[in-house]
Amino acid sequence: MMKTRITELFGIQHPIIQGGMHYVGLAELAAAVSNAGGLGIITGLTLKTPSALAEEIARCRDMTDNPFGVNLTFLPTVTSPDYPGYIEAIVNGGVKIVETAGRNPQAYLPALKEAGVKVIHKCTSVRHALKAESIGCDAVSVDGFECAGHPGEDDIPNMILLPRAADELKIPFVASGGMADARSLVAAIAMGAEGINMGTRFLVTVEAPVHINVKNAIIAASELDTRLVMRPLRNTERVLKNPAVERVLKKEAARGADLAFSDIAEDVVGVYPRVMQDGEVDAGAWSCGMVAGLITDIPTCAELIDGIMAEAETLIKERLLNMLVAANTG
Repeated sequence: MMKTRITELFGIQHPIIQGGMHYVGLAELAAAVSNAGGLGIITGLTLKTPSALAEEIARCRDMTDNPFGVNLTFLPTVTSPDYPGYIEAIVNGGVKIVETAGRNPQAYLPALKEAGVKVIHKCTSVRHALKAESIGCDAVSVDGFECAGHPGEDDIPNMILLPRAADELKIPFVASGGMADARSLVAAIAMGAEGINMGTRFLVTVEAPVHINVKNAIIAASELDTRLVMRPLRNTERVLKNPAVERVLKKEAARGADLAFSDIAEDVVGVYPRVMQDGEVDAGAWSCGMVAGLITDIPTCAELIDGIMAEAETLIKERLLNMLVAANTG
C-alpha cells in the first residue's frame, strides 16, 4: 500500500493512472486498471458522440465498482466536438474524475466542479501546470519530453521537469512520460510527484482492446525507435518509427518553412482505427513513447500494477534504506 495525495484525492488504492489514449482507452482497459487498484480512464473523443460515451461509461460501470475517469482532450479545431454534451454524459454517468488535455479547460470547469468532478489536467510545462492550478484544477499530470503523443515545444525531460513542478506547485501532480515500472514510480515520487500516469505501458497489456500487431510492434521497438513529427508546425508528436513516419519526415525536410498540414495529412489523419483495430501498424503515424525500450511483455493490468507496487516497496525498503544504513554505519 502506498498512500499519497493522489490516492486520497481520487479514492484509489495505488498511485497509478492509465492515461487517455485514442482508440485504446475503452471500457475493457479502464475497468481492468481500476479493478487492479489504479485509475482507469476512458478516452472521451474516441467515442464519436456524447451518447456513445454515455454507453461506454455504462459498460465500464458494469465491469468495475471502483472509481474510473474520462479523458477529454480540447482540440485546436475550427469545428469543436460537442464538449457540453460530453460533459453531460460524464456527469449523468456518475463519473467523478476527468483528465483534461490539450487547450485550456477553463470554460468547462464550472460545469464539472458543480457536479463534484475532480479534474486533473495534462501539462508539458511548469507554466501550464501553474495556469491549471490557478484556474482550479485539482491536480496535474506533468508530461515530460519522453512521452508518447504531444510533448509540447520545450523539450524538457522529466528529470528536470518534475523537480521544477515540485518547486512551484501546491496541488498534487503525477509524472507522465517514460513511466513503465517500479523504478519509474519510486523515482517520480523522489522528485516530488504523488504517482505516475502510464500510457504506452498500459497499451501493451492483455486487456488493452487493440490488435496484437500493435503490442508486438512496441515490444520489438527500443528507446531509439520513436520520432518527432509535425515539429515545423509547432504541433510536435512523438510516434513510433515506420515507413509512413519516414515519409512525413522527408516531406517536412523538403518543404521546410513552406510546410502545410495538408502536405502530411494523409499519413497522420484518421489512421488510428486502421492501426489499433485492424493492426495495420504501418498505416500512418501513431503515438508511442520512448518507454517502448522498457516494455518486453504483455501482462494483465493486475499483474502489471501488483508487480510495480511490490517491487516499489522492495526498492524503497531494501535498496534505498540499505544505502542509508550503509552510510550511517560506515
